[in-house]
Amino acid sequence: NVDHQQADWVSIHEQICQLLIPVCTFLPFPLSEKERKHNVEQLVKRKKYIIDLAYHRAQEFILDGKHKEAIPAALHALRFSTEVYGSNSVQLVPAYLLLAEALAGAGHPLQASKYLSQAEWIVLRTPDCSVAVQCKLQRSLGLLCAAGGNFDQALYHLANEVYLVSSTLGLNSVEAAGGYFHMANIFLRQNKMDIANSLYAKVTSIWHAFLLKSVQAQEQALQSQPEMSPFTEDKELSEDPMTKAQQAEAIRVLRTVLAVREEAPKQQPGETARVLHALAMLYYLAKDLPKAAETAMKALNLVKQLPQPESLEAISHLLELIETKPS
Repeated sequence: NVDHQQADWVSIHEQICQLLIPVCTFLPFPLSEKERKHNVEQLVKRKKYIIDLAYHRAQEFILDGKHKEAIPAALHALRFSTEVYGSNSVQLVPAYLLLAEALAGAGHPLQASKYLSQAEWIVLRTPDCSVAVQCKLQRSLGLLCAAGGNFDQALYHLANEVYLVSSTLGLNSVEAAGGYFHMANIFLRQNKMDIANSLYAKVTSIWHAFLLKSVQAQEQALQSQPEMSPFTEDKELSEDPMTKAQQAEAIRVLRTVLAVREEAPKQQPGETARVLHALAMLYYLAKDLPKAAETAMKALNLVKQLPQPESLEAISHLLELIETKPS
């Protein structure tokens, strides 16, 4: 209907309308085998480009919390993935998971479960499926179970995710922090505060260490550069240390942990200060200097009240970096 057409246009069709013309247009039968092969290669290339465009468009909507708007784009990514790779290919799993996440966020858990089941079936029948795809599947299954109140099953899937990530990237990787975070949220809902607090502390520690290294690396890179005109744009320095998806996840995770810390009946100022410091570094790397300065000052004031202000020097140095960084 008209509403569906409008939703499709806003979500993705406006971006791919011209790209669909050569994909959907009937071509005359080629004169030679070489021409036929060339036409097929060009068609596949165009479809892969549409897949990538639609997938990232849907991902952007989800990162912005616009799950309903993400659904048409995710459907296009799945449709063309099926045409290019076949209905049973493991290449379809990312599109299935993205569509399931969009549907679940838009309030359609049954439809989301249907697509997750398809993804799970493909992964189970693909012995050499990559760890990254398996992790994404376990995360999606865990979150869907948690949304439905099946906490034991949710913890099972999230524990599988942490195991898979840790066996590949290590226990203290930022990729593993996501699984710890979602498990902590479940234990919080079960009122198992000791476990939840322990996991939130682990998540904070991982992100804090990662962001501290990122800030130090950026500072060293700036110091090693020769003096240049302020109008000169340096490509290496302009590149972000994290992807947009990583930044969005880090902000969401650390804000949630901060809210839990600030609302807890028993305050832990040391842990709260660590979360604030991590958030300040994240805002600094994201070039949001006003928020970085405000958050760093909160962390500094809190740390000054501690008997052993271990991170006082690091936070003070971050404030100096924020003040000297050009807007």
